[in-house]
Amino acid sequence: MANSSSSVVRRGCSLVLLVSVLLLSCRATAAAGDSEFEDGISPKFPGCDNPFQKVKVMYWVDGDERNSLTGITARFGEMLPVTASDSQKQKAVVPTPKSSCAKSSAQLANSIAVAERGECTFLEKAEAAESGGAAALLLINDENDLQKMVCTQNDTAPEIAIPVVMVSQSAGVKILSGMEGGAKVDILMYSPEKPTFDGAIPFLWLMAVGSVACASVWTFVVVGDEDKNAPSLGGEEAPESEVVELKTKTALVFIVTASLVLLFLFFFKSAWSAWLLVVLFCIGGLQGLHYVASTLLVRVCERCREAKVTLPALGSVTVVSLVILPVALIFVVSWAVHQNSPFAWVGQDLMGICMMILVLQVVHLPNIKVASALLISAFLYDIFWVFISPFIFKKSVMITVARGSDDGPSLPMVLKMPKEFDSWNGYDMIGFGDILFPGLLVAFSFRYDRSHGKDLTDGYFLCLMLGYAFGLSCTYVGLYLMKSGQPALLYLVPSTLGVIVTLGARRGELSQLWNAKV
Repeated sequence: MANSSSSVVRRGCSLVLLVSVLLLSCRATAAAGDSEFEDGISPKFPGCDNPFQKVKVMYWVDGDERNSLTGITARFGEMLPVTASDSQKQKAVVPTPKSSCAKSSAQLANSIAVAERGECTFLEKAEAAESGGAAALLLINDENDLQKMVCTQNDTAPEIAIPVVMVSQSAGVKILSGMEGGAKVDILMYSPEKPTFDGAIPFLWLMAVGSVACASVWTFVVVGDEDKNAPSLGGEEAPESEVVELKTKTALVFIVTASLVLLFLFFFKSAWSAWLLVVLFCIGGLQGLHYVASTLLVRVCERCREAKVTLPALGSVTVVSLVILPVALIFVVSWAVHQNSPFAWVGQDLMGICMMILVLQVVHLPNIKVASALLISAFLYDIFWVFISPFIFKKSVMITVARGSDDGPSLPMVLKMPKEFDSWNGYDMIGFGDILFPGLLVAFSFRYDRSHGKDLTDGYFLCLMLGYAFGLSCTYVGLYLMKSGQPALLYLVPSTLGVIVTLGARRGELSQLWNAKV
């Protein structure tokens, strides 16, 4: 009876893990965190030919500095300085009317007019603010996004001599709420240049490649052949039957479900949906930390494997699990509470890597027939939601979801590394799907090589690892050249699935790979 209860608990934990990863993998795009705003569509002519620039909006409430906000400049108006020292802190004033569609009756001299979008054109707002003596115009959008402020072909060449910047609705609310009760709000705006070299990318590349390699060989190197299973959350060793073998239909359902989750996050982008993903990430991270720590400890201390106690409902449970589980739980809760701290990325990456190691032990591809169905579907999924979705939804669904919401926690389905050389202090990121989807195939190649007596020289594992590393490198080259978020699977699927199919065909083993069961 105890063994039956433990099995139910273990299977329940495995199910929660898979559901969590399914939702967390919906974002499969490598992104630099920042994307250029140039669209090549809006008209340019003298007085309305400024490049769109990302703006750092710093503000103080009664002298107390708050977290900086992000804005975008207009096609027209004066360009902002590139450093904070070359800019000037100025008082924020709400014009009357609030839309700034007419000359303000409120005193705007040497201040930054904070106006709301609507009722008239961007140009008319800028002209009215400038005529009132404002030193700059800060427009608040009517949605949580940044709108390109452009001219039309019918506009005459504007002569706007003040900077014009837009911030999102949620960012504007923060500024306006700071002005409530007569509090003084000062604003300083500047547009930092992006550094030529992004030092975070090599480290992120190493984390992704290392995660795939480590997860692929984990069972053989860490757990060992004599015992392919490590202690699970429910107690005794997890049976081999708990391994989930993907089938072709399952792979296709996986992609469809991920698309539905992506659409849900796109249309219902809110704090509660972000927190739901955080909770799921914590559940998966807890299981991943427990699995990795347990297998490492058992590998070092063989005697620890034998020490067990009997608990109600759970049955026979290893002492290793009882020791590691509370420690892992404290780690996960601490990360959830302090996820906005400057060093929270370390905990997020550790939890993410451990979770992916566990997933690649639990989920197996039996052959490249199923791998082809999964990876080709994911390939099309990535391209559609990044490049084609803007033609349907007016913006890239994948990149919009990846940026998250200003009024909730950041979405945790990425490995990330801070940009130490960037004035924006942002992050380079790679989605879990960019590691898990190709990682399933790489792990399959390792199992196939071992079951067929192949080594690194005549097997497939080393070639696929090199292919994954090359594909990820191409992703970041594309990121640099395109100046926007890239669908990493566009590069990773050909460099992994394409490699094993090509090699298999050349070696006369393609049929065996196609129908294998490892």
